[in-house]
Amino acid sequence: MTNQEIQSIKQRFGIIGNASALNYAIQVAAQVAPTDMTVLITGESGSGKESFSKIIHALSPRKHGQFIAINCGAIPEGTIDSELFGHEKGAFTGANEARKGYFEVTDGGTIFLDEIAEMPLGTQARLLRVLENGEFIRVGSSKVQKTDVRVVAATNVNLLDRVQAGKFREDLYYRLNTVPIMVPPLRDRGDDIYLLFRKFTADFSEKHRVKPISLTPDAVRLLNRFRFPGNIRQLKNLAEQISVLEIDREVDATRLTTYLPATQTSQLPALLPGHGGGDFGSYSERDILYRLLFDMRRDMTDLKKVVLELAGGNGPRPTTDAQELLRQNSHLFTNLNEPAPYPSADTQGDNSGYLLPAAPLRVEVASPNSYTDEDEDMHTEDITHETEEETLSLDAIEKEMILKALKKHHNKRKYAAQDLGISERTLYRKLKQYDLESV
Repeated sequence: MTNQEIQSIKQRFGIIGNASALNYAIQVAAQVAPTDMTVLITGESGSGKESFSKIIHALSPRKHGQFIAINCGAIPEGTIDSELFGHEKGAFTGANEARKGYFEVTDGGTIFLDEIAEMPLGTQARLLRVLENGEFIRVGSSKVQKTDVRVVAATNVNLLDRVQAGKFREDLYYRLNTVPIMVPPLRDRGDDIYLLFRKFTADFSEKHRVKPISLTPDAVRLLNRFRFPGNIRQLKNLAEQISVLEIDREVDATRLTTYLPATQTSQLPALLPGHGGGDFGSYSERDILYRLLFDMRRDMTDLKKVVLELAGGNGPRPTTDAQELLRQNSHLFTNLNEPAPYPSADTQGDNSGYLLPAAPLRVEVASPNSYTDEDEDMHTEDITHETEEETLSLDAIEKEMILKALKKHHNKRKYAAQDLGISERTLYRKLKQYDLESV
């Protein structure tokens, strides 16, 4: 497909932008449109997936048939079967007459199933039968009916993850995903962001009969750097808000910042709850730091036990796990005359095979506050209690920080929580934990 043909499609359907990923998605939609193949459109919410379903229908032989867009997440689970496949009179309470479903009404046309991931499993089985055989049964009926409908589905989630979670049928996923189309998010479309902003502000200025908004160069750079989690829908709302509220029709970066959510202005990676954070997904940043500190302390304590056993020369031969721990952390040890203190590979069975230090060992930890073991004579000592004491000391530090913040802000918890970088709810929980509620 030529660039001229792609531009023609854009003009016809009101699509603005020149990003390569956008052009490729339009090309795939135009190529698959003349066929009857099922198409799965993926992309974030607000990225314009429905526009591609209209392109597919309008460029297909079914363009004179009916086109219906259905949001599967907006239909209650108890009525979605009736909405899609129809029902007979008396099929359920309130069914006073027979009703045709969307698949029957749009025979010869196209159905766009948005948010397909929200479709219940029972309805998914019915949909699979339509896709494979063109057959469906009304709710409350036993008569098999035929329909000739093209299905275009869309989702803003990863359907494979839903399949693995048992919330989406695997056979339906592969049946829908005959031809995938990926709609790029707005943040990946570069200069298209400013083009769309200008289009929206021009439309709103005409609608509200005001002078169009213009952006200074620094404001344009800020706009292009913003991530727009709501994509085109969020950008359109932003353009309308500025068009209505701004008295000065030239907006600079400082003024534009007041319209952008503060939590989204940074492009630094953020750990979002339940998204790739593993066990840390539901913790605050402070909780994560404490957990990392505790893990580091515990590892160092275990490592020190192994080193002391080796230095004593009378203990049992270390296990494979202990040897591996020493190998992985050999860079933490400094020895004047010998290599890192783990067993040599050519030694069998006795303690003579251990590379014992000829000079005192020092354990160094790369941390913001340099930690050095005060006891350097390497005599065996009981250190099993250290993890608990260090944990308690961290609790004491946190308690002291809370008290200082409360004192600084004259016991006003709201401002103390802001100063500590935690929510008021977390502060109340900490006060209860440390028995400071009366403060």
